Amino acid sequence: MDFLFSFTPLIPLFPLLAFAVIVLFTYRYNRLSSDIAIGSIALSTVLAWAVLLATLLGGEHIQVEGWQLRVPWLPAGTTVLDLGFAVDGFTAAMLFMVPFVCLMIFIYSQGYMKLGQPDQDPRYARFFAYISLFAAGMLGLVVARDLVLLFVSWEIMGLCSYLLIGFWSFRKADDEHHIDEAQVIRARKAALKAFITTRIGDVLLFSGIALLYSYTGTVTLREIFRPETLETLQTISLLGMPAVTVIALLVFGGAVGKSAQFPLHVWLPDAMEGPTPVSALIHAATMVAAGVYLVARMLPLFIAGFEVADAPALHWVAIVGAITALLGATIGLAQDDIKRVLAYSTISQLGYMMMGLGLGSLVAGIFHLLTHAFFKALLFLGAGSVIHGVEHGHHVAAHADHVHTEHFNPNDMKAMGGLRHRMPYTFVAYLAGTLALVGIVPFAGFWSKDEILAEAFHLWRADGALNLPFWVWLAGTLGAFFTALYMGRQLGLVFWGEPRHTAARHAHESPSSMTIPLIVLALFALLFGFVNAPFLGSPLHHFMGGVHEASEVVHAEAVPFNFTVAAISTVLAVAGLLLGWLLYRNYRPGQVEPFQVVLGPVFTLLRNKYYIDELYQQVIIRPVVWLSNFCFNIDDRWIIDPFVDLVGAAGRVASDIVRVLDSVVVDRWFVEGTAQLFNAAGRGLRYSETGRVQNYLLVVAVTILLLLGLYLYF
Repeated sequence: MDFLFSFTPLIPLFPLLAFAVIVLFTYRYNRLSSDIAIGSIALSTVLAWAVLLATLLGGEHIQVEGWQLRVPWLPAGTTVLDLGFAVDGFTAAMLFMVPFVCLMIFIYSQGYMKLGQPDQDPRYARFFAYISLFAAGMLGLVVARDLVLLFVSWEIMGLCSYLLIGFWSFRKADDEHHIDEAQVIRARKAALKAFITTRIGDVLLFSGIALLYSYTGTVTLREIFRPETLETLQTISLLGMPAVTVIALLVFGGAVGKSAQFPLHVWLPDAMEGPTPVSALIHAATMVAAGVYLVARMLPLFIAGFEVADAPALHWVAIVGAITALLGATIGLAQDDIKRVLAYSTISQLGYMMMGLGLGSLVAGIFHLLTHAFFKALLFLGAGSVIHGVEHGHHVAAHADHVHTEHFNPNDMKAMGGLRHRMPYTFVAYLAGTLALVGIVPFAGFWSKDEILAEAFHLWRADGALNLPFWVWLAGTLGAFFTALYMGRQLGLVFWGEPRHTAARHAHESPSSMTIPLIVLALFALLFGFVNAPFLGSPLHHFMGGVHEASEVVHAEAVPFNFTVAAISTVLAVAGLLLGWLLYRNYRPGQVEPFQVVLGPVFTLLRNKYYIDELYQQVIIRPVVWLSNFCFNIDDRWIIDPFVDLVGAAGRVASDIVRVLDSVVVDRWFVEGTAQLFNAAGRGLRYSETGRVQNYLLVVAVTILLLLGLYLYF
């Protein structure tokens, strides 16, 4: 079975080739373009699962040491940087999830982008080209053997996020009536916001990679993680800390940007301006998963030289994760856009993953990443199905009932209601995703979220003090309650009660190309948690728990199932879900928000996202804009341009003086004057040329006499 590993480079190559083929050849043929994209990711999925099978059958050696392919690529001074591919247990686990979730999203996209329908998106083929490149970037990052390929793939995803979030950032007035000018402006701003915000993290990550290479002379992950290399990094002091800690924090900075952790989380909710399949890709299988994957892959740097409980870089991962988990969960309580609620949910769940990694547990964090990918893709695609159905109802109402619905927002949950009867397949799938997200037994989210909380509880009880694990556990437990609360609110607003708008009254179920992926993902949301269920011996711990043993970073075995932790989180989840559902299941248009009645001014604070965007606007963006305008004024108005104009004027005056000197003095006096002098002399002397010998003899005689006189005189 070892020959299957040789197919690893083809896993990201197929969607990359699909991107190239669509852009260069098939962009005029929508069906062919989407089929090529789906076929390429299907091939990648088959190969990825074959590699997973080879890893499973390869035993402990493959899972820990891994398979590697080295390709000398980039000359760098006296060395050559390697670009290569590698597979171990961690990689294989990611290869199970990433291409399969992408495949479901690709299939779903055919229906969402309305292939063959009158209102089909005119940039249909372009969309499938972009998402193919997006998938290639994530798959390349997962199988990267070194930081060169990892960073290249990282930046490919950054580019694709910009292109896809801003997919509707321009429109053709004659054939793109499905978007309006306001949406164009929002999409353009959201794309720029995502690109610039994530670039902050990318600069930090690149700085960390550069420091790593300067100190170690290598960018290959396994060589960096050798005990002797980590010991060298521990002995070097940088900014008053061991270099390994500074580098780990810089790497974490990259993850904070890409995985939307506080304080760089602000781009992710605005990313909802892209098509819904893009939201599913970003939030489940690609973009934000990359940051968590990076921290997990680089975990030896965070722990090197310290015990897990004392590693400062690891503490920051846990602290930022806990803040982010609570921040996202509370803001989600007050949002009305169905996709923005899920966006803040993603921010919160990414915080949970960082909490698990910050506790030193690779498996707990990645297990939640894997389960989250399935149920969050399900929820976003379910939200897209709801939007699709409501938009159809909007068109039906506008044409059949002649209802004026110009300003209708299909994402507004308060305009929905009663959709469980009109969209039964979407409702069942969405309910499964919700139960997985809030952590209800036996859905996948229960097992993965409970493992993170159990890790924190176990570490807290082992120490007995109000230490960091206690606060992590408390934040995670409260986050579980708030998560259930806003998801109960969402279920009540969207699927229960009476339709609050004619669009919801005329909504219908989505086509099978959209509902079949929902049902498949719903099954994974129900069953996937059992791959690491405690009563089955926590198989994932045995499969990928020892990945970093080569660097002497040995991860603890799975903590025993803690009934107390599970009971507390489950009771809070059920209570929050029921409370949110009861308060909003009969919500009527114009009614005061039940949460607003309970929370008062806190609800306004949450609706405005803690005013963090406004704070950035006032504290960062406005000063930067002022500084840029100040520099512009210095450049164009006050100093530099006037100085340049002065120099130009002085140059013109000097050139005029030189021109006058050249024409009057040089040309007229010296050049022309000399010529005229010799002309005059020539004209005068020509009379001496008579042609008579006696005249020449007379001249010679007179000259001799003059010379003789001068000689005698002096």
